[in-house]
Amino acid sequence: MSENENLAGLIDLDNVPSMDELMGENVKSSFVEGSIIKGKIVEKKDSGALIDIGYKAEGFISSEDFKNWNDLKPGDIVDVLLEEIENRNNMPGLSFSKALNVQAWDNIIAKYKEGDLVKGFLKHRVKGGIIAEIDNVEAFLPGSQLDISVIKNMDDFIGKEFELKILKINHERKNIVVSRRELLEADRAGKRASILKDIKIGDRKTGVVKNITDFGAFIDLGGLDGLLHITDMSWKRISHPSEMFEIGQTIEAVILGIDYDKERVSLGLKQKTENPWDNIEQKYPIGSSIKGRVVNIMPYGAFVELTEGVEGLIHVSEMSWTKRITRAGEILSVGEEIDAVILDIQKDKKKISLGLRQTTRNPWEVLAEKYPTGSRIHGKVRNMTSYGAFIEIENDIDGMVHVSDMSWTRKINNPNELLKPGQEVEAIVLEIDPPQQRISLGIKQLEDDPWKNIEDYYKIGDLISGKISKITTFGAFVELSHKIDGLIHISQISDEHVKKVKDILSVGQDIEARVIKIDKDMRRIGLSVKAVKENFNEEQLKAAGEEVTAALSSKMIDVEEILDEETLAALDAVNTKE
Repeated sequence: MSENENLAGLIDLDNVPSMDELMGENVKSSFVEGSIIKGKIVEKKDSGALIDIGYKAEGFISSEDFKNWNDLKPGDIVDVLLEEIENRNNMPGLSFSKALNVQAWDNIIAKYKEGDLVKGFLKHRVKGGIIAEIDNVEAFLPGSQLDISVIKNMDDFIGKEFELKILKINHERKNIVVSRRELLEADRAGKRASILKDIKIGDRKTGVVKNITDFGAFIDLGGLDGLLHITDMSWKRISHPSEMFEIGQTIEAVILGIDYDKERVSLGLKQKTENPWDNIEQKYPIGSSIKGRVVNIMPYGAFVELTEGVEGLIHVSEMSWTKRITRAGEILSVGEEIDAVILDIQKDKKKISLGLRQTTRNPWEVLAEKYPTGSRIHGKVRNMTSYGAFIEIENDIDGMVHVSDMSWTRKINNPNELLKPGQEVEAIVLEIDPPQQRISLGIKQLEDDPWKNIEDYYKIGDLISGKISKITTFGAFVELSHKIDGLIHISQISDEHVKKVKDILSVGQDIEARVIKIDKDMRRIGLSVKAVKENFNEEQLKAAGEEVTAALSSKMIDVEEILDEETLAALDAVNTKE
């Protein structure tokens, strides 16, 4: 057996790799994917360049992958990133831009650390912030870290370069987070300390309106924010700071207070002008007339501006002498120029009470002069209550006739017994009280009181004739002359025991009786039918009168006793029905 035959038995000659394959494996082992290697441009085309990295095949890099494509030429040596030793085209996969990124990242890591300051170019917006380029490495600038104040449009910052602070470096994910706000805050803190050191209460400082809220405006004093409260903006009343200011507006304000520990400053604008409430009593003496403009209307009154920063209130009760005003808007409107009178000033509370009705003479005083006590007036019944009737005199002023002043002789329980709405009546002025706005009238005073001279009309024992006007459970009332009623007590109707008056007497019945009692103080006349029938003598008449007086005063008269028979019958019918 030959030597070749012996080797053939030990080696599978059909599977022995070729020399090209053995050399390819050796070449591959000298390249590491992900590494940066040197490459030579051997050919430049419009679409890209062929790069020789010393591998068996050349690699291709697109022209778009080069930042300086126009400056490159064949023979130039460039750094490239080996992404794949062989791609699907059996060529090495190369990238110029990725090599730059890796080198840039390595340079950043070597050059900077967290907290360092860097220059960054703001390239474009992304969700939540902006991409900033730092030494060819992209970093993320969150929107919240862009500025101290609220940003309306982040696009205003694109394309500009700013100094930034590195907040975070993530080596695994190869990203960087930066901030511009921290630098601004640090700078602001320095300026704030400087301003706090220099300013004092009473100084005037110029600033820019930074923010507006419901309660005031924040003013940037060049690194220190001051609060201008709404109450310190103007001496006059304002509803919202936006009525006076807008964001970005430049103003000059007065330093009112400084809190060095909390680094806060309170500002005032109205303090630049004189307080209009100083010497207010001298400017507007009580009782003086003024002109003003209605600036606000509430249900209870109207606010009138006397001068800028000074307002007075006209309460609804001070708007009219005669009309009952329930809402100020009934007679006044915002913007209306009016005359008023100063009623009261409370300087410490910054309150002024005004009167509108006081600009004209009190009509109640005019009436008091025009209609002195005892005067006669003519008017129409406008309204009635259970206790009296209101009579219109003039200028929407009413006088009241109380039920006790309607009749000398009759007990009036309700004014509708004599009067009705719309009825024209005559009355006597009893009293006019202008301060209380009250006029008392009387109807019965139109005639003399017949009870003053009752003894001239009736005496004990007189025989009288009259008609029965009312029936009650305890007797009957008889209408006499001079509008006087006499009472026939149930005990004076007949010798026989009378259970019910209506069984013997009726309303409208003519009857004769004798006077048995005259009580001038109680305004009562007692009558007796029995005295006529039995021809009572003087002693019997006196005894009958005392008997009736005792009967009426011996017990309390209940409700049924003071009601007439017709009313009682109606009540009985209702009770039976129920």
